[in-house]
Amino acid sequence: WSCESCLSRLATQQHFGKTLQVSHQCKQRIKTSRAQQRHQAASMRCCTTLWLAQATIALAPNTPTPKRTPRQAATLDPPLTRIAPPSAALRRLPGGGTSPTVWSEFADLAREVDHKFEGGVANLGQGFPNWAPPQFVKDGLRRAASEESAGGHQYARSAGHPPLTTVLARRYGVHFSRDVDPFDEVAVTVGATQALLVALIATLDKGSEVILPEPFFDLYVGQVALAGGVTKPAPMTVDGDGEWRLSEDTLRKAITPKSRVLIVNSPHNPTGKVFSREELETIARVVREENRNRLPGDELLVIADEVYKYVCHGDEQHIHFASLQDMNDITLTVSSAGKTFSATGWQIGWIVGPRHLIQPCQALLPYLQFCAPTPMQQALADCLDEADREYEGEPSYYAWLAKSYARKRRVLADALRAACVEPLPSQGGYFVVGDVSNLLELMPDEYRDGSVAADWAFCRWLAAEHGVVAIPSSPFFTDEPSRPLVRFAF
Repeated sequence: WSCESCLSRLATQQHFGKTLQVSHQCKQRIKTSRAQQRHQAASMRCCTTLWLAQATIALAPNTPTPKRTPRQAATLDPPLTRIAPPSAALRRLPGGGTSPTVWSEFADLAREVDHKFEGGVANLGQGFPNWAPPQFVKDGLRRAASEESAGGHQYARSAGHPPLTTVLARRYGVHFSRDVDPFDEVAVTVGATQALLVALIATLDKGSEVILPEPFFDLYVGQVALAGGVTKPAPMTVDGDGEWRLSEDTLRKAITPKSRVLIVNSPHNPTGKVFSREELETIARVVREENRNRLPGDELLVIADEVYKYVCHGDEQHIHFASLQDMNDITLTVSSAGKTFSATGWQIGWIVGPRHLIQPCQALLPYLQFCAPTPMQQALADCLDEADREYEGEPSYYAWLAKSYARKRRVLADALRAACVEPLPSQGGYFVVGDVSNLLELMPDEYRDGSVAADWAFCRWLAAEHGVVAIPSSPFFTDEPSRPLVRFAF
């Protein structure tokens, strides 16, 4: 559903500020669902015990097995299902790799309650477009898929198809005001998620600290753990205008001798904040001063997550962190095509940076992928430049995209205000964070058992009883936030 159609359904479903009667059947369904969740949690907790029991049985001395008649065999309990214990890598993940994530819980809940609402639920939760890419993007893929030569359909270079890396090097050369080598300073990955993981593995040692301005995209925590690192939050605060701010003092206090990477995400997920040039220069100054006290090779590095770079719809313009003074040599820039071209399923991401940081990333890639899909790399190579041309009455597709999301943001923010939700300012990405304090008293008692944070309980109630899926903000914080904040996507 597009933003406008979602919001029209929000009104027809009469969610938020109106108390709806919860039927006995609905209450029973909720209780059953929670009982199932408790059972699943208990099952996950005992999986290691079960595995050990099976191993003990398997290693026991051989004993005669009594003969069974066909009738007896048919009535005996089925054999235990073999369950492997979580691996060392999985145990490093949040919840030990066995707990459901916020994304899986609310995706499952959306499917579970979809039949209750005419037309299904309004999903304002997960951040991905639910409309087709622009025609020139689809045409580019069609041309690439129609390529007659065998080379267009076979493995590409692991570090990236040369037509794409050449375009990326040229474009980032303009952004960074320097020459970028398409073969030694660009790495193409299967999506930005893989790009982030590759960058972390390539830069972290066991126990290295990664500084995350908080709130942060929850994916970072698991990826840092997989790479052997430890996350360290640098909490942002909300000022009197509702803007998120990272103070210089907070950032300095977060840095220790073990700090190896600072992740700068702008535009920011989940808040929609676009860091101003002044804010980024403050961060750069702190990093620069820290590195004056470090030996070469032990610098504090920066991973700039810039996947929403073309989705800036406020007063602030996107600034590439690597373009700031002295930041090029210590920054890996991560981005992708999915957010820009409404083609998240293409899964083409990339890392751009100096040779000494990119080459370790390139060395890792053959062990994680053979290559990103060749036809899609070729199509993207054509689309990146074509998007600079006039589009739908705007100077470029990129300008049209920003204007389109600005309109969607206004529609959603107005609807949230009408529903007694206080939206915080959003300047980039396609998210609005709203304070739902005024609506918590509308939740039935069964959602107030204290088993989860208030924002999480609110989102369960909103989806189960009103057919609107949103994402609680508490997974984006180390500790439960002081205000019940919810992320809505547009």
